[in-house]
Amino acid sequence: MELNNIEIQKIIPHRYPFLLVDKIIEMEAGKTAVGIKNVTINEPFFQGHFPGKPIMPGVLMVEALAQLAAITCMGLEGNEEKLGVFTGIDNCKIRRQVTPGDTLRLEIEMTTLRRGIGKAEGKVFVEGKLACSANLTFALIDRE
Repeated sequence: MELNNIEIQKIIPHRYPFLLVDKIIEMEAGKTAVGIKNVTINEPFFQGHFPGKPIMPGVLMVEALAQLAAITCMGLEGNEEKLGVFTGIDNCKIRRQVTPGDTLRLEIEMTTLRRGIGKAEGKVFVEGKLACSANLTFALIDRE
């Protein structure tokens, strides 16, 4: 399954400047997904991180993975009105700098999804090289 940016916005509530997944190129709901984030110099965080040497904050790569995990889980029947919220992160490693012009390939694999608690393994690649990896834990809560 592929999703464009407009379809992604129908699934998760994130909006500019905090929507960090531009499109989904592969997805098996509740199991795995591959997303893309095109990093441009127009990203608002580059104003202060860092002037003259723009580097994407590593925590935003982790947030992009969390958004991809949420999209994956919201694709399951019964989760359409849920909201995925971060509850934990383990084994996070930032392995390379991400700069304007890079394209992030985001990969998420769900390892557990029971009783509204999910765990996933995420990886971010730039030009085929691992930029970030992390194990994420999150809860699915009611949006209202």
